[in-house]
Amino acid sequence: MSAFFVIFAGLLASGIPIALTLGIAGTAYLYLSGNGMMVLMLPQRMMAGIDQFVLLTIPLFLLAGALMNVGGVTDRIVHFARAMVGHRRGGMSSVSILSSGFFAGISGSATAEASALGSILIPTMSRQGMPAAYAAALIAVASVMGPIIPPSITMIIYGVLSGTSIGQLFLAGIAPGIGIAAGLLFYASWRAKRDGFPVTERMVGRDRWKATARTLPALLLPAIILVGIKAGIFTPTEAAAVAVGYALIIGFAYRDLNLRRLWEALIATTLVSASILFITSMASIVSFVFTLEQVPQRIADMVLLLTDNPWLILLLLNLFLLILGMFLEPISILILTMPILLKFQALIGMDPVQFGTVVVLNVVIGMATPPVGILLFIASAISGEPVTKVIREALPLVGICILVLASIALIPALSLFLPKMLF
Repeated sequence: MSAFFVIFAGLLASGIPIALTLGIAGTAYLYLSGNGMMVLMLPQRMMAGIDQFVLLTIPLFLLAGALMNVGGVTDRIVHFARAMVGHRRGGMSSVSILSSGFFAGISGSATAEASALGSILIPTMSRQGMPAAYAAALIAVASVMGPIIPPSITMIIYGVLSGTSIGQLFLAGIAPGIGIAAGLLFYASWRAKRDGFPVTERMVGRDRWKATARTLPALLLPAIILVGIKAGIFTPTEAAAVAVGYALIIGFAYRDLNLRRLWEALIATTLVSASILFITSMASIVSFVFTLEQVPQRIADMVLLLTDNPWLILLLLNLFLLILGMFLEPISILILTMPILLKFQALIGMDPVQFGTVVVLNVVIGMATPPVGILLFIASAISGEPVTKVIREALPLVGICILVLASIALIPALSLFLPKMLF
């Protein structure tokens, strides 16, 4: 297997897209290992990897988020958050965190959240007197909530690959999402007092009610999805279709959505969906290679030679996933490592829903973890600040996310309370 990893690392370092890297490395290994005839099976494996009805949730949830975004919901969410907490010292930092949490319940994507909210809120925070690097770091780390708070594309992928209930994973993501938001709000409040960020005028009650009324329909979307799945009204796939219909109704009702913007949303959804499903199909080749060579069992045996302590195994797994998250997108990591992850889950005996929450938290936190987290580079590009400055500001914020991760990993009730109560 060393040949596979050498080829994979070389292709990735040369800048070849991850999807092609996975497919080329897997195919090359089959030839080098004397299993060239098995290459004939690869098209079938690729189709089998994406020929799953539940994967329809990905383009549908992406479309719902895109419709909300082009339909002006992003601006209404920011306005609503400003009405609630904008009057606090350094209020726009708190607005950014709350906006990220609310937007997470619509988009399900960290990169989409960082791009959409960063372009609005980073300049606004800078105008309020906050350092641009701090504003960028706050948006980058707060965007981690996107793939955690339901509906989450990353949770869907994990559920499909592992056979874990997607509805339970959605519910399990609520607690860590709230934990990260609360931790970031506490830090933002402390930082505002320490650095003397300005205080803005409180909105009058009438304007606050108006902002709430205009935003409430969009904020109800996650609740509709969760209640519908729990009540058995629709499956996760049907919930995604309901989300699209709901987004269309809201957009046209508020007259923020027109045919041109609808077309833009469809194009954006098509491009992102094709990218995700292409990665999924190519990663099926690697999963086939790993199964053929019994890689999960070999890695499990190597770890057991080091230690059989479940807590140490969990620590090693967390470090491994955080490092991978710095370099690869969460979906690529899950597809590439799922056979290994399931073997580790059996070794430590953790509940499948809790384990899935821990895994997803790890890979999405890696996106905002220095030195190469993709969210840091997105926020840096929007702010115009050097990424080194953004990284320095992001370190304590990432520390808060890791504390939440440790709590979820060590205290099962935090992630399992809602799934066990409602399912």
